[in-house]
Amino acid sequence: MACEAEKWEIKVSARLRGSSPDQIWPLLQDFFTLHEWLPMIDVCYGVEGVSDQPGCVRYSAVTKISKDGSEEAVTNWALEKLLAIDPINKSFSYEIMDSNMMGFKSLVATTELTHVKDAEKEATAITWSFVANPIGGTEIGLTEFYGSALQRMAERMEAALSTQGA
Repeated sequence: MACEAEKWEIKVSARLRGSSPDQIWPLLQDFFTLHEWLPMIDVCYGVEGVSDQPGCVRYSAVTKISKDGSEEAVTNWALEKLLAIDPINKSFSYEIMDSNMMGFKSLVATTELTHVKDAEKEATAITWSFVANPIGGTEIGLTEFYGSALQRMAERMEAALSTQGA
């Protein structure tokens, strides 16, 4: 269990094979379309500002229903503010302004794309790093959860590029 004053610094990454950061960036830079890439997110939309401009705010949510259907559905949501965006270096940072999600009291994150070699093929690494003030769970559990989520995001992006003929 985490101490409230504790800060965790977590970094996860995933590779998209056969793609360059220039191909991935258009999919990632729209701050209001997280739900298109993360299958766990049901809805994501802008509530303030322009999607790729610092200061804009997005609302994202996921509705959880118990496996046996016996409990009422619960919607977990977050309001996140884009702090900075760097199209040249293919990165952006944001913070959670408000949320009812369990696991952390605050979070500031950076997402960045880098070019890597993957078995002599071109590839892009998506790296998601964040500093969080946890209020429950374990650092290992949170790292595994977000690592798995980022891998699913990379798989969706690869699929989108393959259908575009990229």
